[in-house]
Amino acid sequence: MAHSLSAKKRVRQNAKRKTINRARKSQVKTQIKHFEAALEKGDVEAASEQYHLLTQKLDKTAATSTMHKKTAARKKSRLAKRLNALKAK
Repeated sequence: MAHSLSAKKRVRQNAKRKTINRARKSQVKTQIKHFEAALEKGDVEAASEQYHLLTQKLDKTAATSTMHKKTAARKKSRLAKRLNALKAK
């Protein structure tokens, strides 16, 4: 248990940041599911729109240090590869 005022404040800050970070990660995961659903349907137009929204969400999440920038870039790259494979068909 924290005893000093600064340690108590740090506990409060950590709890607040944890909820915000979890919400952001959850939004990214939800956006990925929407993108994958569009891929499963084979709808190139919808998949492209979902990919655009997903890249925006990933960039914003990476900019706030919730997710590392290279992790976001890796996810975007892998999903872009799947989108391009769908477009090639």
